[in-house]
Order: sequence, then structure tokens, then C-alpha cells
Amino acid sequence: MPTSSLAARYELQGTVIGRQATHVVKADESLPEIGRQYDIGFGAITAANPRVDPFIPDPGRRIVLPTRWILPDAPIRKGIVVNIAEMRLFVFSPDRSRTVTTFPIGIGDQGKETPVGTFTVIGKIRNPAWNVPESIRKEEPDLPAVVPPGPDNPMGSHALRLSDPTLLIHGTNRPWGIGMRSSHGCIRLYPEDIVRLFGMVKRRTTVVIVDQPVKAAARGDRVYLQVHGDGNGKDLYGKALKVLEAKHLDGRVDPAKIRKACRKRTGLLVDVSE
Repeated sequence: MPTSSLAARYELQGTVIGRQATHVVKADESLPEIGRQYDIGFGAITAANPRVDPFIPDPGRRIVLPTRWILPDAPIRKGIVVNIAEMRLFVFSPDRSRTVTTFPIGIGDQGKETPVGTFTVIGKIRNPAWNVPESIRKEEPDLPAVVPPGPDNPMGSHALRLSDPTLLIHGTNRPWGIGMRSSHGCIRLYPEDIVRLFGMVKRRTTVVIVDQPVKAAARGDRVYLQVHGDGNGKDLYGKALKVLEAKHLDGRVDPAKIRKACRKRTGLLVDVSE
């Protein structure tokens, strides 16, 4: 499995970062492998390429890389901002360089959702042991009370402990779960990404977690929508209208284009200008 080469760092110039790109499939490549190479999660790369077999894509096929993002709306634009709906984490530089770095994540499974809210990094742990919660041991009684550091530890090599005692940002020993609802509530990163994030973040860093399946932005005279998630198109259409209205963009858009973007939910930026 290749490791990611493009943990992306961008200058902050407005609310849109990155650039959409493509990749030509080579023999024996899968979408999860390609996604990890470009630091994209499983859900994002499959949503952007809905007609491609994720595990046996045709060699020579050109696939879309969803590497352009509208920044989530957050009360503050500093520290870490996590958008659950798009399964992505954004780190804003604490200095005057005005940059943002972004990583794909895995989040809590249904019934074990990652909570929204504002938190603080209270601890940084190298080679963490996993103290298995009683709730998980009831589901998996063969698990020990403590899993020591190593290849069998689902927390991976590094962890950031947050002010919510049940919530951590950590690595994983199952990288194929990045871009999926794959945890008991914690936020997981690719093994190579957690090492980089760990080095970037200090204690007392603010972590804002939001759930925004629809984001909107204007660039010049064009209006763009980015739609994520597994909600139905009707619900997302209503959310899109509210987001556009809040940004005073609702008078510049085509409702048919909005409906189509909400129905397809590719996670790509879509021009919805009238």
C-alpha cells in the first residue's frame, strides 16, 4: 500500500483551497490505494468517481481526485477544524504564514458518532496504549483490558487527547478505514498523517468539530457548492438553500443545478451560478 505524498498545505486566500486533479489508473491499482497516495479518504474518492469499481478499476481509466475544498464555516479559523460530513480535518497555522493543511479522517460509526463542539488538545501521546472501554469489551469480549503499543493497537503510533475524555485524534492500524465511519467516536488519520499532525499541534490547541454536508463559496462572479454525506437529496437541497441565503448568494444561483448537486453528492465543487 503506498503512503500519502500530498498531505496538502495551502496559502489562505479566500475560502476555497486546492485544485482538482486527475489520475490515470495503473495495472493492479485500486481506488483506496490511489486515495492514500493523494491523501484522500475512501468515501471521498469513491463519491467523486461513482461509476468506477473501487477495487478493480480499469487500467488506463482517468479518475477524478477531489483535492479542492471549500473551507468549513467555523466560529474561529485557527487551530483544528474538523468537518464530520466530509470526513476531513483542517489545521490552520498559528503564525503569520496564513496557511492551512488538510487531512482525510475516519469518524465514528452510526450510533457512535463523533461529537460536534469546541474542544482543546490537553495531551500528546507517543506510542499510546489503548485502554479498552467497557462498552467495547461487551461487544468484543475477547479484547484485553489494555492493548499495548504495537501493530495490533487501533490507536496507531500517536494520539492527541482532547478535553472530552472519550475523544482522541489518533492514527490507526487499519488505514482502509480512513474516509469511512469506522471508529467508536474518535477521529482517525492515516499512519503517516498522524505523525505530521502530531508535530504541527501544540497542547491547548483549539479543536472545533462541525457537521456541514453543504458548503458554499463565491469566486469572482461564480457561485460554487460542495455537497457531502449520505443524506437524501431533498434534505440537502433545503440545507443548501439556507447556506446560500446566509452567505447572500441565493440570488445568483440556478435551483436546478443545486438540486442536481445535492442529488449526486460527489464532494466536488459544482458551479451552481445562474
